[in-house]
Amino acid sequence: MLKENGEQMLKNFAETAFQPTITEITNGIYHVMGYAHSNSIIIEAEKSVILIDTFDSDARAEKLKKIIADITKKPVKTIIYTHGHPDHRGGAGAFNDTVEEIIAFAPKKPILGRMNELNDILDKRSAFQFGYHLSDEEVITQGIGIREGLVVGDGKRAFTPPTTIYKEEKVSRTIDGILLEFVSAIGETDDTIFIWLSDSKVLCCGDNYYGCFPNLYALRGSQYRDVSAWIDSLDLILSYPAKFVLPGHTKPLIGRNKVQEVLSNFRNAIDHVLTETLRGMNKGLTIDELASSIKLPEKYAHLPYLGEFYGTVEWSVRSIYTGYLGWFDGNPTNLNKLPPKEHAVKMLELIGGEANTIKEIKKALSNQEAQWAVELCDLLLSAEREIKITKKLKADGLMALSKLETSANGRHYYIACAKELLGN
Repeated sequence: MLKENGEQMLKNFAETAFQPTITEITNGIYHVMGYAHSNSIIIEAEKSVILIDTFDSDARAEKLKKIIADITKKPVKTIIYTHGHPDHRGGAGAFNDTVEEIIAFAPKKPILGRMNELNDILDKRSAFQFGYHLSDEEVITQGIGIREGLVVGDGKRAFTPPTTIYKEEKVSRTIDGILLEFVSAIGETDDTIFIWLSDSKVLCCGDNYYGCFPNLYALRGSQYRDVSAWIDSLDLILSYPAKFVLPGHTKPLIGRNKVQEVLSNFRNAIDHVLTETLRGMNKGLTIDELASSIKLPEKYAHLPYLGEFYGTVEWSVRSIYTGYLGWFDGNPTNLNKLPPKEHAVKMLELIGGEANTIKEIKKALSNQEAQWAVELCDLLLSAEREIKITKKLKADGLMALSKLETSANGRHYYIACAKELLGN
């Protein structure tokens, strides 16, 4: 989301959202935040420790081992992955000396075939989204946690595959005296689960809730994240009488009333975006019309846990549109569009050539109309005209946009692309 003070809003959020904190939630259950990109949950059982998620790197997981040792001398014998994202399981290898079982769930939908043929572009876009090649000053934050360890020289990913993979909707088990219920809950990933501890009324929700507007769509690219299923999962979470909800990023929710209030608002905000997008689609509105017009209602927009510091409403609308209807917007003009270069050449002729376009770009930048400036730059780049100066001007425009962007992901993408244009 572009805001006049977007950069400062992101800085303010980062200063308070995930400070290093070890919280004893209830007797024997601890929520550890701010020591890695993701959180970890420590459960002290009768003779061992059950660990939910393992931080993002081996070095950070070694720090987690020390935190556990300060709590109890019992060994970690069970690890549970809330889902398969690497920042939640990258530290697992640090526990290989004691762990006996690693539990995960299989994805509800298979990964598209031949996805490995996209590794190069997905890796590049992931690096842009997360700001992997940017400085700490350029990044500010990775949005829902501190920078990953592998980026800042704090260890490497040390994956250990699960030994137990469930395909059921729900599994109940008692592990070393602790009753746990594992529940499949599609959301940010198709293999996401939440863990319910009925004796303590603690629910570990993974990434189906964290304290800002969620990534209903990831800029790096991914299979469609089923927003309707995500809402259903939040409804399921809300059906449990939880007094404590422990997310995989950001702060825990403590107190029955707090849990119900926050998760209901979080759920209803997502539902609003989905409902309004589908309603507009059904009326024949285009993806651009919907993306520019759908906003969070005032009662949600200013809630601290729904700030657009990670995902944004606009990107979510675009993802929902293509997820349901695909690329075609219903306008026959777009069935067989001119090739980009031909279209750009004709547009340049129409608006007076390259010199006049560069003049307009500079004027737009001077008037703080950075989006218009970069769109004009794309005409010149597509037409392969004045490439050197245009790359510099577009980089200037992207850097200007980065100052307005509240989303860490969007900010990283603007800056990374600007540096690429400049050859940095």
